[in-house]
Amino acid sequence: MFFSRQQLEEIEDRNLAPYGVRSKDSQGRAYLDNEPDYRTAFQRDRDRIIHTTAFRRLEYKTQVFINYEGDYFRTRLTHTLEVAQIGRTIARALGANEDLVEAICLAHDLGHSPFGHSGEVTLARLMKDYGGFDHNKQSLRIVTELEQRYPEFLGLNLTWETREGIVKHESEYDSSDARDFNPDLRGNLETQIANVADELAYTTHDLDDGLRSGMITPQTLESIALWGILVETFKWRGTTLVDMERHRMIRHLVGLEVTDLVQATDARLRESGVKSALDVQKLSRNLIGFSEDMQRRNRELKDLLYSKLYRHYRVVRMQTKAERIISDLFNAYRAEPAILPDHVQTWIDKRGLERTICDYIAGMTDRYAVDEHSKLFVSTEKP
Repeated sequence: MFFSRQQLEEIEDRNLAPYGVRSKDSQGRAYLDNEPDYRTAFQRDRDRIIHTTAFRRLEYKTQVFINYEGDYFRTRLTHTLEVAQIGRTIARALGANEDLVEAICLAHDLGHSPFGHSGEVTLARLMKDYGGFDHNKQSLRIVTELEQRYPEFLGLNLTWETREGIVKHESEYDSSDARDFNPDLRGNLETQIANVADELAYTTHDLDDGLRSGMITPQTLESIALWGILVETFKWRGTTLVDMERHRMIRHLVGLEVTDLVQATDARLRESGVKSALDVQKLSRNLIGFSEDMQRRNRELKDLLYSKLYRHYRVVRMQTKAERIISDLFNAYRAEPAILPDHVQTWIDKRGLERTICDYIAGMTDRYAVDEHSKLFVSTEKP
């Protein structure tokens, strides 16, 4: 015996809060596509995303530290998995649709270029006269066009709701352009959860990686309120933070953040009186968010991460190197398209030269971009 899709949809309908998005109410897919017997539409979206080439490549794309810096630092893939885990926890606590949240979380960074945000900024600069580059839009292009896994259609043929969630992904470093997805409506609660789960994950886990790397020390954090709470909670005293103590503190920090987020959001939901997913989208402000105290403490921590980690000379050196690698590759391919692989050259007629080059570079992993640069610009390397 198994639960049919209809039974799963009934369970989902009973368990979700009134404002949760029901898979049975999905606006559907762009192409006719029979739904499976034992998965909901959003579960299928999640599964299709996980099986993409773009998802696997995230393993070798930078979060903060480039892959060869060490095996213990986050990559874009591990960050994505952590976002999905946090997102599901929040969704379950608030009665939102876990499967939709997970699908959006797993897809939110598919379009990221190599070398993190420095890679994205460089591609955006190089493409400013050719339609620009933004990793949100690239994520959407991947799931609607670039991943070619099905003979019946381009892309993954995901539901409207998952595609809308990808488009309306926003964080402190990302802004959305939802012109084709009801731009007058904000993201539904599931989309908002994915956005804040992303922010929560990278703030707490970049702190973890910063401490592990030694670029941030306990002494650096002495004036930070959230750090003070952790120190007092565990009565930690000393100058060197061993791994077990760091694990315990970061784990507790994530718990503090999630608890504050759920409680503050629950209060806003009750106050708003929303009765449906559409009610959430029609509001003038997002419902998902931290309390004012936690928002202020997070701001303090983010400012420190920016000055002490993201602008640390080792990170900036890598960013400078990344900018040069991507710029050199882009300009070389543009000057002589014949050096592009044969299968990439076939894209040019349909996409145009610059967009083809951008798609090719954006899909590279860090190490592949480094290898390609060496082949083109180091005379001793084999082509």
